[in-house]
Amino acid sequence: MTRTLKIVVAYDGTRFVGWQRQPEGLSVQALLEEGLSRLEGRPVTVTGAGRTDAGVHALGQVASVRLNHPISTADLARALNAMLPPDVRVLAVEEAGEGFHARYSAREKTYRYLLACGEPPGPFEWRYAWHVPYSLSVERMAAAARSVEGEHDFSAFRSAGSATATSRRRVSQSSLAPVTFREAFGWAVYPEHRVAGAQLLCYEVTGNGFLRHMVRAIVGSLVEVGSGRREPEWFEELLRPADRAEAGPTAPACGLFLVGVGY
Repeated sequence: MTRTLKIVVAYDGTRFVGWQRQPEGLSVQALLEEGLSRLEGRPVTVTGAGRTDAGVHALGQVASVRLNHPISTADLARALNAMLPPDVRVLAVEEAGEGFHARYSAREKTYRYLLACGEPPGPFEWRYAWHVPYSLSVERMAAAARSVEGEHDFSAFRSAGSATATSRRRVSQSSLAPVTFREAFGWAVYPEHRVAGAQLLCYEVTGNGFLRHMVRAIVGSLVEVGSGRREPEWFEELLRPADRAEAGPTAPACGLFLVGVGY
């Protein structure tokens, strides 16, 4: 009997071309499909909740797959982790309803972006945060971030190549605050010996959908506000809508994490 399974995956996206299988380069989707096809004895297709770009990480990406194999969910998680490289981990596998689809059943997604400001980041932070070599105003950035909440036209934060029919999205939560490395990742690295003047900022946003590079464009624009080059009220102009050229730069992929998907 065919089963629909929900798979929760975490990965370090540094060396991948992204979630989605590509003609060239290594993708997370391809690795999962190869492992599941070996178990199933036939080609299978894995669908992800979102197509994270090259270099973007995930703490809780969700995928769905249909299998005939009777293997238990716990054994399937162990079998996949035995086949996957260490920078991709299956966190959970569970039976899902017949109509479950990782992408189309999703109601919201949460993303997190990390910024390391001021002094050069440590040997771990540089890989998972955008280093901005000067201080930023948290108060100004937090005020601008709050203006993103609600339903808006996000054309100013939409990169070319997006095939979506509309640029209107609803954001339920958008906030920026200083964090510690422990708060950002759930574990600590040299917490008592941070470089004086270094600061880690976290931008977190939850919405019913995101355009291509939308979160990274918002972060790039927040840095413009935090540096004093723009005022927080500028964000209200960008949401009216505006052209992509009117907003700030696209932040690097290394600081972005897909935190989780709500159904």
